[in-house]
Amino acid sequence: MRRASAAADARLLAVEGAEVVVHGRDETRARGVAEEIGAVAVAIGDLATDEGADAVAATAGAVDILVNNACGYDHLGWADATPEVWSRTYEINVVSGVRMIQRLVPGMRERGWGRVIQIGGGLSSQPASTQPHYNASLAARHNLAVSLARELKDTGVTSNVVAPGAILVDAVKELVTEIAPEHGWGASWAEIERNAVRDLVPNDIGRFGRPEEIAGAVAYLASPYADYISGATLRVDGGTIRSVI
Repeated sequence: MRRASAAADARLLAVEGAEVVVHGRDETRARGVAEEIGAVAVAIGDLATDEGADAVAATAGAVDILVNNACGYDHLGWADATPEVWSRTYEINVVSGVRMIQRLVPGMRERGWGRVIQIGGGLSSQPASTQPHYNASLAARHNLAVSLARELKDTGVTSNVVAPGAILVDAVKELVTEIAPEHGWGASWAEIERNAVRDLVPNDIGRFGRPEEIAGAVAYLASPYADYISGATLRVDGGTIRSVI
Protein backbone atom coordinates (compact mmCIF):
# COMPACT_ATOMS: atom_id res chain seq x y z
CA MET A 1 0.00 0.00 0.00
CA ARG A 2 2.79 2.40 0.93
CA ARG A 3 4.72 1.52 -2.24
CA ALA A 4 1.79 2.34 -4.50
CA SER A 5 1.20 5.66 -2.74
CA ALA A 6 4.90 6.51 -2.92
CA ALA A 7 4.93 5.90 -6.66
CA ALA A 8 1.85 8.11 -7.06
CA ASP A 9 3.55 10.84 -5.00
CA ALA A 10 6.65 10.73 -7.18
CA ARG A 11 4.59 10.72 -10.36
CA LEU A 12 2.52 13.80 -9.45
CA LEU A 13 5.50 15.76 -8.12
CA ALA A 14 7.26 15.12 -11.41
CA VAL A 15 4.19 16.28 -13.35
CA GLU A 16 4.14 19.44 -11.24
CA GLY A 17 7.71 20.19 -12.26
CA ALA A 18 9.78 18.82 -9.40
CA GLU A 19 13.06 17.08 -10.15
CA VAL A 20 12.39 13.81 -8.37
CA VAL A 21 14.87 11.43 -6.78
CA VAL A 22 13.25 8.00 -6.36
CA HIS A 23 14.36 6.02 -3.33
CA GLY A 24 13.88 2.31 -2.78
CA ARG A 25 15.48 -0.87 -1.51
CA ASP A 26 14.32 -2.86 -4.54
CA GLU A 27 16.50 -1.47 -7.33
CA THR A 28 14.47 -2.98 -10.17
CA ARG A 29 11.22 -1.50 -8.93
CA ALA A 30 12.75 1.87 -8.06
CA ARG A 31 14.33 2.17 -11.49
CA GLY A 32 11.04 1.23 -13.12
CA VAL A 33 9.24 4.09 -11.36
CA ALA A 34 12.13 6.45 -12.10
CA GLU A 35 12.06 5.65 -15.83
CA GLU A 36 8.29 6.07 -15.97
CA ILE A 37 8.31 9.56 -14.47
CA GLY A 38 11.64 10.82 -15.76
CA ALA A 39 13.32 11.05 -12.35
CA VAL A 40 16.71 12.71 -12.16
CA ALA A 41 18.20 9.97 -9.97
CA VAL A 42 17.56 6.67 -8.20
CA ALA A 43 18.85 6.32 -4.64
CA ILE A 44 19.13 2.76 -3.37
CA GLY A 45 19.64 2.08 0.31
CA ASP A 46 18.11 0.71 3.52
CA LEU A 47 17.15 3.74 5.60
CA ALA A 48 16.99 1.54 8.70
CA THR A 49 20.80 1.71 8.73
CA ASP A 50 23.19 4.67 8.90
CA GLU A 51 25.11 3.30 5.92
CA GLY A 52 21.99 3.06 3.79
CA ALA A 53 20.87 6.57 4.74
CA ASP A 54 24.35 7.94 3.94
CA ALA A 55 24.23 6.32 0.49
CA VAL A 56 20.76 7.70 -0.25
CA ALA A 57 21.66 11.20 0.92
CA ALA A 58 24.85 11.19 -1.15
CA THR A 59 22.95 10.22 -4.29
CA ALA A 60 20.11 12.68 -3.64
CA GLY A 61 22.35 15.69 -3.07
CA ALA A 62 20.67 19.01 -2.27
CA VAL A 63 17.00 18.27 -1.65
CA ASP A 64 14.25 20.86 -1.11
CA ILE A 65 11.32 18.47 -0.58
CA LEU A 66 11.66 15.38 1.61
CA VAL A 67 8.77 12.91 1.70
CA ASN A 68 9.34 10.33 4.42
CA ASN A 69 7.26 7.38 3.30
CA ALA A 70 9.47 4.39 4.20
CA CYS A 71 7.39 2.11 6.39
CA GLY A 72 7.08 -1.49 7.48
CA TYR A 73 4.07 -3.21 9.00
CA ASP A 74 2.66 -6.63 9.72
CA HIS A 75 -0.49 -8.05 11.26
CA LEU A 76 0.81 -9.08 14.67
CA GLY A 77 -1.15 -8.44 17.85
CA TRP A 78 -0.12 -7.83 21.44
CA ALA A 79 0.59 -11.51 22.09
CA ASP A 80 2.94 -11.90 19.13
CA ALA A 81 4.65 -8.52 18.77
CA THR A 82 7.79 -9.09 20.80
CA PRO A 83 9.99 -6.24 22.07
CA GLU A 84 12.33 -7.07 19.18
CA VAL A 85 9.46 -6.55 16.72
CA TRP A 86 8.61 -3.25 18.39
CA SER A 87 12.22 -2.10 18.14
CA ARG A 88 12.56 -3.10 14.50
CA THR A 89 9.27 -1.41 13.60
CA TYR A 90 10.37 1.80 15.32
CA GLU A 91 13.73 1.66 13.54
CA ILE A 92 12.08 1.38 10.12
CA ASN A 93 9.08 3.63 10.64
CA VAL A 94 10.55 6.39 12.80
CA VAL A 95 14.33 6.42 12.95
CA SER A 96 14.66 6.01 9.17
CA GLY A 97 12.86 9.34 8.77
CA VAL A 98 15.01 10.94 11.44
CA ARG A 99 18.13 9.86 9.55
CA MET A 100 16.95 11.58 6.38
CA ILE A 101 15.85 14.70 8.26
CA GLN A 102 19.26 15.03 9.87
CA ARG A 103 21.04 14.56 6.56
CA LEU A 104 18.88 16.70 4.27
CA VAL A 105 17.16 19.40 6.34
CA PRO A 106 20.34 21.35 7.26
CA GLY A 107 20.75 22.15 3.55
CA MET A 108 17.15 23.37 3.39
CA ARG A 109 17.78 25.69 6.32
CA GLU A 110 20.87 27.13 4.66
CA ARG A 111 18.93 27.79 1.44
CA GLY A 112 15.97 29.27 3.33
CA TRP A 113 13.25 27.07 1.88
CA GLY A 114 12.13 23.48 2.18
CA ARG A 115 9.37 20.98 2.85
CA VAL A 116 9.43 17.93 5.10
CA ILE A 117 6.36 15.70 4.77
CA GLN A 118 5.76 12.62 6.87
CA ILE A 119 3.27 10.01 5.66
CA GLY A 120 1.38 9.06 8.79
CA GLY A 121 -2.10 7.65 9.37
CA GLY A 122 -5.26 7.81 11.42
CA LEU A 123 -4.14 4.92 13.63
CA SER A 124 -1.70 7.38 15.21
CA SER A 125 -4.55 9.06 17.08
CA GLN A 126 -7.22 6.36 17.10
CA PRO A 127 -5.27 3.09 17.39
CA ALA A 128 -6.81 -0.32 17.02
CA SER A 129 -6.22 -3.23 19.40
CA THR A 130 -4.17 -5.00 16.71
CA GLN A 131 -0.75 -3.95 15.37
CA PRO A 132 0.05 -1.93 18.52
CA HIS A 133 3.70 -1.48 17.49
CA TYR A 134 2.68 -0.11 14.09
CA ASN A 135 0.09 2.22 15.62
CA ALA A 136 2.65 3.57 18.07
CA SER A 137 5.22 4.14 15.33
CA LEU A 138 2.69 6.22 13.38
CA ALA A 139 2.04 8.31 16.48
CA ALA A 140 5.78 8.92 16.74
CA ARG A 141 5.90 10.08 13.11
CA HIS A 142 3.14 12.60 13.78
CA ASN A 143 4.82 13.77 16.97
CA LEU A 144 8.26 14.28 15.44
CA ALA A 145 6.73 16.27 12.57
CA VAL A 146 5.28 18.80 15.00
CA SER A 147 8.49 18.97 17.03
CA LEU A 148 10.44 19.54 13.83
CA ALA A 149 8.06 22.33 12.80
CA ARG A 150 8.84 24.11 16.07
CA GLU A 151 12.56 23.59 15.51
CA LEU A 152 12.30 25.08 12.00
CA LYS A 153 10.58 28.28 13.11
CA ASP A 154 11.52 31.29 10.94
CA THR A 155 13.71 29.21 8.60
CA GLY A 156 11.43 29.00 5.55
CA VAL A 157 11.23 25.22 6.01
CA THR A 158 7.95 23.58 7.01
CA SER A 159 7.13 20.20 8.50
CA ASN A 160 3.75 18.52 8.08
CA VAL A 161 1.98 15.15 7.97
CA VAL A 162 -0.28 13.57 5.38
CA ALA A 163 -2.44 10.93 7.07
CA PRO A 164 -4.05 8.50 4.59
CA GLY A 165 -7.06 6.36 5.32
CA ALA A 166 -7.73 3.00 3.65
CA ILE A 167 -6.30 3.27 0.14
CA LEU A 168 -7.36 1.14 -2.81
CA VAL A 169 -4.34 -0.58 -4.27
CA ASP A 170 -4.28 -3.85 -6.21
CA ALA A 171 -3.72 -6.02 -3.14
CA VAL A 172 -6.63 -4.42 -1.28
CA LYS A 173 -8.99 -4.80 -4.24
CA GLU A 174 -8.02 -8.45 -4.68
CA LEU A 175 -8.55 -9.23 -0.99
CA VAL A 176 -11.87 -7.40 -0.74
CA THR A 177 -13.17 -9.03 -3.93
CA GLU A 178 -12.11 -12.47 -2.68
CA ILE A 179 -13.93 -12.21 0.65
CA ALA A 180 -16.97 -10.37 -0.73
CA PRO A 181 -19.17 -13.48 -1.24
CA GLU A 182 -18.89 -14.62 2.38
CA HIS A 183 -19.88 -11.14 3.57
CA GLY A 184 -22.67 -10.64 1.09
CA TRP A 185 -21.18 -7.45 -0.30
CA GLY A 186 -22.60 -7.90 -3.81
CA ALA A 187 -21.35 -8.82 -7.26
CA SER A 188 -20.25 -5.61 -8.97
CA TRP A 189 -17.18 -3.74 -7.78
CA ALA A 190 -19.29 -0.65 -7.04
CA GLU A 191 -21.44 -2.70 -4.63
CA ILE A 192 -18.48 -4.52 -3.12
CA GLU A 193 -16.51 -1.35 -2.47
CA ARG A 194 -19.45 0.51 -0.93
CA ASN A 195 -20.40 -2.37 1.38
CA ALA A 196 -16.83 -3.31 2.31
CA VAL A 197 -16.11 0.28 3.32
CA ARG A 198 -19.32 0.38 5.34
CA ASP A 199 -18.32 -2.73 7.29
CA LEU A 200 -14.53 -2.35 7.50
CA VAL A 201 -13.53 1.31 7.32
CA PRO A 202 -16.64 3.49 7.61
CA ASN A 203 -16.19 7.00 6.23
CA ASP A 204 -18.27 9.89 4.96
CA ILE A 205 -17.38 9.42 1.29
CA GLY A 206 -18.33 5.75 1.12
CA ARG A 207 -15.33 4.39 -0.76
CA PHE A 208 -11.62 3.65 -0.47
CA GLY A 209 -9.17 6.42 -1.20
CA ARG A 210 -6.94 6.36 -4.27
CA PRO A 211 -3.14 6.71 -4.26
CA GLU A 212 -3.50 9.79 -6.46
CA GLU A 213 -5.48 11.51 -3.70
CA ILE A 214 -2.62 11.03 -1.26
CA ALA A 215 -0.28 12.38 -3.91
CA GLY A 216 -2.48 15.44 -4.28
CA ALA A 217 -2.12 16.24 -0.59
CA VAL A 218 1.65 15.75 -0.76
CA ALA A 219 1.92 18.00 -3.81
CA TYR A 220 -0.14 20.68 -2.09
CA LEU A 221 2.01 20.70 1.05
CA ALA A 222 5.12 20.75 -1.14
CA SER A 223 3.91 23.79 -3.05
CA PRO A 224 4.07 27.55 -2.34
CA TYR A 225 0.31 27.38 -1.66
CA ALA A 226 1.19 25.77 1.68
CA ASP A 227 3.70 28.39 2.82
CA TYR A 228 1.55 29.19 5.87
CA ILE A 229 1.09 25.57 6.97
CA SER A 230 3.49 23.89 9.40
CA GLY A 231 3.07 21.39 12.20
CA ALA A 232 -0.24 20.28 10.68
CA THR A 233 -1.83 16.95 9.82
CA LEU A 234 -3.75 16.76 6.56
CA ARG A 235 -6.06 13.76 6.81
CA VAL A 236 -6.99 12.16 3.50
CA ASP A 237 -9.32 9.47 4.80
CA GLY A 238 -12.84 10.32 3.67
CA GLY A 239 -13.72 11.29 7.22
CA THR A 240 -12.76 7.98 8.83
CA ILE A 241 -11.16 9.76 11.77
CA ARG A 242 -13.76 11.78 13.65
CA SER A 243 -12.39 14.81 15.44
CA VAL A 244 -13.42 18.41 16.04
CA ILE A 245 -9.78 19.48 16.36
